[in-house]
Amino acid sequence: MNKVILMGRLTRDVEMRQTPNGVSVARFSIAVDRRFSGKDGQRQADFINCVAWRQTGEFIARYFQKGSMIAVVGSIQSRSWDGQDGKRQYATEVVVDEAYFTGSKAETGSGARTNTGGGYQNQNGYQNSYQGSGFNAPAPAPGAEPNFDDFDSSGFADFDGSEDDLPF
Repeated sequence: MNKVILMGRLTRDVEMRQTPNGVSVARFSIAVDRRFSGKDGQRQADFINCVAWRQTGEFIARYFQKGSMIAVVGSIQSRSWDGQDGKRQYATEVVVDEAYFTGSKAETGSGARTNTGGGYQNQNGYQNSYQGSGFNAPAPAPGAEPNFDDFDSSGFADFDGSEDDLPF
């Protein structure tokens, strides 16, 4: 099984290109914190190269930029080619199938509320991911803004902690 789930911050703006056949491809890098600090107590991060194709790549390029928090689901892929100097070159990267907003509402901005035609919306109307599976949710009514007043920064409604508020 080859499945990768990463969450981190984009280290640079997304590089969006098209193949000669017109297929969109986005390349970016994510800084992912390690679980443990280094010897000097400083947090360490790994910088993971990622590539996303077609609508998934377009979604990422449109709504994420350097410093944005992002979660991605995909698979590790290695490739090789002959460089201009004649030496064999190798690259290992994550091929992204799904992308999710993971930052606060302030970080994702108002542009994140627009449906790209490939994402889905949760109960409060906030689009929080894109999956390249082709699932299409209906677009929100023009000018309709979701109401976030009843939700905290994680997107969950506030509960007073009593068991009477639990749905089960």
